[in-house]
Amino acid sequence: MRFCVLGSGSKGNATFVESGQTRLLIDAGFSGKEIEHRLAGIGVGAETLSGILITHEHGDHVKGAAILSRRFRLPVFINEATLAGAGTVLANLHQCHAFVTGQTFVFQDFQIHPYAISHDTADPVGFLLNNGRLLMGYCTDTGVVSKLMHHRLSNCHGLVLECNHDPDLLRNGPYPPSLQQRVRGKSGHLANEDAAGFLSEILHDGLEHVVLSHLSETNNRPHLAEKAMSAMLERLRQQRGACRVPVISLAHQDRVGEVVTLRGSAG
Repeated sequence: MRFCVLGSGSKGNATFVESGQTRLLIDAGFSGKEIEHRLAGIGVGAETLSGILITHEHGDHVKGAAILSRRFRLPVFINEATLAGAGTVLANLHQCHAFVTGQTFVFQDFQIHPYAISHDTADPVGFLLNNGRLLMGYCTDTGVVSKLMHHRLSNCHGLVLECNHDPDLLRNGPYPPSLQQRVRGKSGHLANEDAAGFLSEILHDGLEHVVLSHLSETNNRPHLAEKAMSAMLERLRQQRGACRVPVISLAHQDRVGEVVTLRGSAG
């Protein structure tokens, strides 16, 4: 299985996932042309895509979905509440397949499980993708770490995990109090330390690669996200001694991230 975060942040989100003959986008929050350009940067033609998965209806996750669906005759997988919440932005899709949050569905080479997360939208989800041997988890735009997240993501080989903000930067930054409250609230976004704490609890030898995503350009800095993860890993080393840790990399807003190949060698 391969995946690549094509871009992540408040200006747009899209992630490419591939296994066998199946090529998916998780979210399409850039323009259609921009997503085509970013796919081309990793050697993937947009015409070879198999479908699009949608997490929630905010524009930075759905902006390009309809045009890509029509242009390349792609099915879009989305729950009914999210489709209704998106309104005209997701009108006139080539194909629309409604899934039910919490119920696994099969599409080509993948078993896909959409699980509930906590965000200020109609019915937001994360995804767990299973190709029969490897598991890839996707979890952004959630304000809290839930038991359900633990349950669904505890055996992943690869993970895209939100690491949105630094609380001090948020508190002392330009956002008005109401927007600060939204970001740090239960239906907002995960702080660096929250993401690090969650990762420490699900860490296992089979987890190969974690991509930290949806970093706020205003309320976070890459080195602060990395610092939170490094501090967490150091605490684990002190508690457990030597332990196998995954590669941890960063997603970016303005450029394509690393193409990650999951092999399952430790599993």
